This record gives sequence, C-alpha cells and structure tokens, in this order.
Amino acid sequence: MSIDQAYNYRAVSDAVATAGIPRPEHLTTLGDEGIELVINLLPDSSEHALENERSIVQDQGIEYWYLPVDFSAPKLEEYVQFRNKLNQTGDKKIFIHCAANYRVSAFYSRYAVESGIWSQEEADRFMLSIWKPSEYPAWPEWLEEVERHTKGG
Repeated sequence: MSIDQAYNYRAVSDAVATAGIPRPEHLTTLGDEGIELVINLLPDSSEHALENERSIVQDQGIEYWYLPVDFSAPKLEEYVQFRNKLNQTGDKKIFIHCAANYRVSAFYSRYAVESGIWSQEEADRFMLSIWKPSEYPAWPEWLEEVERHTKGG
C-alpha cells in the first residue's frame, strides 16, 4: 500500500511528501518508493503513534528522525531543530508526518517561506488546505513567533 494513501497526504515536491499518521502497511513500502528519510513529529505518547515505527523504517535502510512536538504547546526551538535538519538533508527524498499533517504542514510551510521555496501566500494556502490553525489556541502564537524569528525579530 503506497504512502500516498496515508491520511492528509500531500506531495509537496518530487523530494518531499507530508501526511498524517501512516498505517504500518504504508511504512513498509517507503524503501520501494525511494524514501531516504522519515521525519516524525508525533510524540510516542500519542494514542495515534505507531508501535515499532522506527524499526519498520530503519529496517529498510531509511534514516529515521524523531522530533516530538506537543500539539497543545509547540515550541520555537522545535521549529529551529526541524529547519536545521531539513537544511542538512541535501537532495534526499523525505517523508514527514505527524497525526493529521497539522504540525507538519505548519512546520514545513514556515520552513518553505524561510528557505525561499514558497511565498507566504503559497505556504498559507498549503497549510489551510489541511487545517485552520486559528481553531487551536497555541498555533497562531507559534506561527507569529516563528515569523518573528525568521525575520530576525
């Protein structure tokens, strides 16, 4: 079963895809799909977390990077770690996920603006095609904090 069937899947580019939580059968096809790095922003303590995700991914020779982000309290430092990791990936084919692609779309859209990949409008359109951060108390403030940080404020 292909990863593009994962919940809220979005192919961002030929090299980057994002989604909500994949099922185990999605993860087992990642190597065949050319994925070289999986980034997981979903805390292992989440009821949606997949048991053995790391080993399923790594057993295929795929790099696995875990950055747990508390949905109710995202932190600027987590974005900085995320940005730094993406800046180190070169041309690897990447799959990034969380529970519903909310965390990921927020993080990736801010990264894409900061990196000059997307305009602010493109980034917002991407994120809003998945969810509305304004409906979740911590996220508007986090988005503003990241914007201030990326503009040197």
